[in-house]
Amino acid sequence: MADVLIKDGRIITMDPQRHVLDRGSVVIEGDKIVSVGKEVKVRADTVIDARGKAVLPGLVNAHTHLSMTLLRGVADDMELDPWLKTKIWPIEKNLRAEDCYVGALLGCLEMIKSGTTCFADQYFFMEDVARAVEKAGIRGVLSYGIIEQGDPKKRKSEIRVGEKLVKTCHGMANGRILTMFGPHAPYTCSPECLAQVKELAKKYKVGIHTHIAESKWEVGEIIKKYGKRPVEHLDAIGFLGPEVLAAHCVQLTGQEIRILHDRGVKPVHNPVSNMKIACGVSPVPEMLAAGIPVALGTDGAASNNALDMFTEMKFAALLNKVDKFDPTVMPAQSVLEMATVNGARALGLGENLGSLEVGKKADLILVDLRKPHLTPLSNVISHLVYSATGSDVDTVIVDGKVIMQGRRVLTFEEDKVLKEAQKASDDLLARKEAAK
Repeated sequence: MADVLIKDGRIITMDPQRHVLDRGSVVIEGDKIVSVGKEVKVRADTVIDARGKAVLPGLVNAHTHLSMTLLRGVADDMELDPWLKTKIWPIEKNLRAEDCYVGALLGCLEMIKSGTTCFADQYFFMEDVARAVEKAGIRGVLSYGIIEQGDPKKRKSEIRVGEKLVKTCHGMANGRILTMFGPHAPYTCSPECLAQVKELAKKYKVGIHTHIAESKWEVGEIIKKYGKRPVEHLDAIGFLGPEVLAAHCVQLTGQEIRILHDRGVKPVHNPVSNMKIACGVSPVPEMLAAGIPVALGTDGAASNNALDMFTEMKFAALLNKVDKFDPTVMPAQSVLEMATVNGARALGLGENLGSLEVGKKADLILVDLRKPHLTPLSNVISHLVYSATGSDVDTVIVDGKVIMQGRRVLTFEEDKVLKEAQKASDDLLARKEAAK
């Protein structure tokens, strides 16, 4: 007797051969997939009728700042440097642990309802974020955002907080919660800080989540300070490696792309955020052509302003087509790979996530195809990337457990989270105004 049988759906396996079954089933026992095929005859405790639905791996949001859901819409239409210094950082000075817990719950709710089952996060009060992730039933790879600005005293305290997260939360929730170290960026962290982080990541056998080459402003700052471009600077100090999850990677030269490839760095494309803050267009086609498995992320809700990976997939395809004046770049299949198998690899979870294969974790979603904007159905991969939205997701399963069915989230009360998030955001902004 199996635990869950998902039957008669259109199965997008994302296996190495990228098999698509027009009608097939997936069998789950415990937290694992034990069968994927056309003819699956088995009894199960829970049977999910997937007729009219696409069954695919849960999407992986490889870069976000989850609790920034509370800052959604408070700082729009600005360049990155003033956006951070005059809007975001002054608000963040007033953050409290409970704010980040509530904001993280809201982010988990939004991601569950739009088909994301695993995400990488870098922010503050991360033990409280971990509490939210555990409650929500989703999978997260969490890191504390280290910002020390070259101050030795602050460096010590910031790294201590990052190390505490790794020691406290790595492996929580039956392994659903993992950790990384999270030095914010080369312009907010000194070479000495980055060197310490590198050693600690090696000691604890975890990854490093950072921002690299997001804007022209950043490139100018790094050149002014170190005489090299960001990727060249990080390579020169021995920071880069396969454990590095590098958000953005927008302002890159051909030489820097080669360095990223040679060092095994995992870039994360965040097209909506990059467009909104006008940072530029990441050379994703060039990175993919170089054999770099680029992942996909939304960035935080303050700079996106949503966490919908379906929207992100569409923009990832369209932005690069118009930038290159070439409609053949970034085909739908490649973009779906970025949001699934590439995302899993970027987070060091490629052996367990990203595809529907026997032995992998049972993290998957069902997308309702019986919608006007998804009809007629001629190419399901095309529809998922170019036509679908997060609101088409009907069912979400993480670690073999159904956490949303019929668009009803089963792990917590949606209305309560919405009310608490609104109050937390209002209170946070009021504290910021009072502190002026």
